[in-house]
Amino acid sequence: MKLVEFVPPTPHPLWKLCLQMGITDVIVKVNPSLTGLPDPWRYETLSFLASRLASAGLKVVGLEGDPFDMAPIKEHGASGSGRACRDREEALAHYCELLESMGRLGIPLLCYNFMVGTGWARTGVREGRGGARATYFSLREALGGSQLAATAAGATSCAPPVLKLTAEQVWENYAHFIRRVMPVAERAGVRMGLHPDDPCLPSLGGYARIFGSVAAYDRAYALAPSPSNAVTFCQANFKLMGEDLESAARHFGRRIAFIHVRDVEGAKEDFTELFHDQGTTDQFALMRVYRELGLDVPVRGDHVPEMEGDRLLTADCVPGYFTLGRLFANGYLKALLAGTRTA
Repeated sequence: MKLVEFVPPTPHPLWKLCLQMGITDVIVKVNPSLTGLPDPWRYETLSFLASRLASAGLKVVGLEGDPFDMAPIKEHGASGSGRACRDREEALAHYCELLESMGRLGIPLLCYNFMVGTGWARTGVREGRGGARATYFSLREALGGSQLAATAAGATSCAPPVLKLTAEQVWENYAHFIRRVMPVAERAGVRMGLHPDDPCLPSLGGYARIFGSVAAYDRAYALAPSPSNAVTFCQANFKLMGEDLESAARHFGRRIAFIHVRDVEGAKEDFTELFHDQGTTDQFALMRVYRELGLDVPVRGDHVPEMEGDRLLTADCVPGYFTLGRLFANGYLKALLAGTRTA
């Protein structure tokens, strides 16, 4: 296993800090909203981004997140538009070209998700240890309290939300997607690590969510069995599913292509993210399990609280991705990796 960091695709203080921490392998998101560059699937675009990081001493070993607008693929069938099929096939062609470009550049990992409508969702920040600002999710706040209030008032037959896409419709879209792209990923030598829904609720924002259990992962693998059909083992999400993390890791085994280390307290309907040394997960024991399984995959810390002085370094940042908490997390993870290597 090798410690990596998720860095912005444009110059950022974290680039230099990675080198100072001894981290040279990085993961990036190449969506045009972040890079300012069109057509992220093109070899020339991806090569430029990788070369810019290489000139700073960093090697791109994986991509993460939606590389462009994936709505035509994930939300197919919701609009009823006659252009929907053409738009989906065009987006799938771009995705396949991205995989081919990654293969040409020797970028072996793509961490992807199939969250429809809304990606990873948080509703705010709460005061954490020592006054740090920790991201949290509250379903009550996300719903505006309306549905929960109706239930509390005694509406025993509260109707389920009307969904723009049901679970089976999302499964149909996912099956079309994975069967189309998996042969390309395998030929390109790219492992696609599926990230869980975050939060792993049955639905959010009017769309069903389907990747909230180990069984769903097995169903996804059965649609397109391949060494390239892999798992991003995001610890906190599997914990919020109610899974025993060691058992889940052993279940997936070598199917794990990427590990996100983080911890939370609470339940999937209301949880708060923690410092990496803070939760109930025995991170040392879990790291030993990864070693026993013979995993040789990238590992990164994920979602850190905002610490005192963070905004002096990066004034404008997505909550959960400020800088100082990452320095703390990476020191902790380096010790875990070193300790389990000799244990």
